[in-house]
Amino acid sequence: MPTVTYVDPDGTKREVEVASGKRVMQAAIAAGIDGIVAECGGQAMCATCHVYVEGPWAQKFPPVSEEEDEMLEDTVSPRTESSRLSCQLVVTGEVDGLIVRLPEAQI
Repeated sequence: MPTVTYVDPDGTKREVEVASGKRVMQAAIAAGIDGIVAECGGQAMCATCHVYVEGPWAQKFPPVSEEEDEMLEDTVSPRTESSRLSCQLVVTGEVDGLIVRLPEAQI
């Protein structure tokens, strides 16, 4: 099973095994990761599942859609080039070892 490492703003790392086909947001909620709120339940309508995708994994996901781009404009923490909505990131074997950093705040 692929693993995703969630890194808190203080540097604490939590590695989670994630079934292929699950979204990074769903895995965080199931694992009790506090840094992802996901108020809209994964509909790309709230930007409360904002994460920063580390290094080479960013290119392994489809590009940001127009809908996701609009939501990323409304994040509480600063948007960067590595910003994504974790509800839009589907885990596959290709992203095994994925590292996502959680922002300081979601709401």
